[in-house]
Amino acid sequence: MAKDSLKQKLSKGTFFLDGAMGTQLIARGIEAGVCNEMLNIESPQIIQEIHRSYFEAGADAVLTNTFGGNAISLARHGLADKIEQINTAAAENAKQAAGEDKYVLGDIGPSGDFLKPLGSLEPDALKSAYAKQAKALYEAGVDGFAIETFMAIDEAKVVVEAIKSVCSLPIFVSFAYDPAEKDFKTMMGASVRAVTAEFSTLGVKAIGFNCGTLQMAQYLQLTQQLARVLAGKDILLLAEPNAGQPELVDGQAVYKLSDADFADWAVKIRKAGANIIGGCCGTRPEHIKAMTEKLKV
Repeated sequence: MAKDSLKQKLSKGTFFLDGAMGTQLIARGIEAGVCNEMLNIESPQIIQEIHRSYFEAGADAVLTNTFGGNAISLARHGLADKIEQINTAAAENAKQAAGEDKYVLGDIGPSGDFLKPLGSLEPDALKSAYAKQAKALYEAGVDGFAIETFMAIDEAKVVVEAIKSVCSLPIFVSFAYDPAEKDFKTMMGASVRAVTAEFSTLGVKAIGFNCGTLQMAQYLQLTQQLARVLAGKDILLLAEPNAGQPELVDGQAVYKLSDADFADWAVKIRKAGANIIGGCCGTRPEHIKAMTEKLKV
């Protein structure tokens, strides 16, 4: 029996995503500064093991290890010519772990530059770079796309356009927010209301948040605000908080939020209106397992 399409699955209740990839790579001895995306080719067993650990923890879907898999980001590592191979390998690694009944989302992160006049990027060149990444992921069989950790509305809109030029799979759009007086805004000044206004007319399946510099109580407040703004719209609310705020220990950022506490906050975030829930920086399979066990009862 074939599994439901991603759209069908999303209509059947809370949808669970994985946790952090970088945290797990560090735990396995991968040094900072390497091209994590190249590990899809050089160390596929490590990537598959991480994906598998999140599925075993109860995730319905994992994000491919392609956050920096666009040509602009890969060029900083001298790997722009390997965009197809890297993204194809990433999707295949995730699908290998997913088996027949789980889902894989093509992960797309920001380029690390800005569109003109703030940066050096031309819209057409940026769209072309993202379209190449999206095409490789789509042809390798992902079920949908997660555009995450964006801070600039104009860049994220280009990514949506690039994906739509390649396929019609579901798209999740996620921005990274920071506290801004009584509001929440991205580093580039984009508010929840502005983001929602821009993307709610583009046919995306979900709008939400990941990462940022918030405490868990603030992630809950952000969820509540998003729920109010999305009310009446046929768009799901995505929530991927960090494992709390990090503490600096011996020069390293350490996330100390316990699995149980993360799960308790996830319950509150779900009740506030989140339909799609996972974790970002600092979250481990143990966090996802505690969360899914509480929310699947």
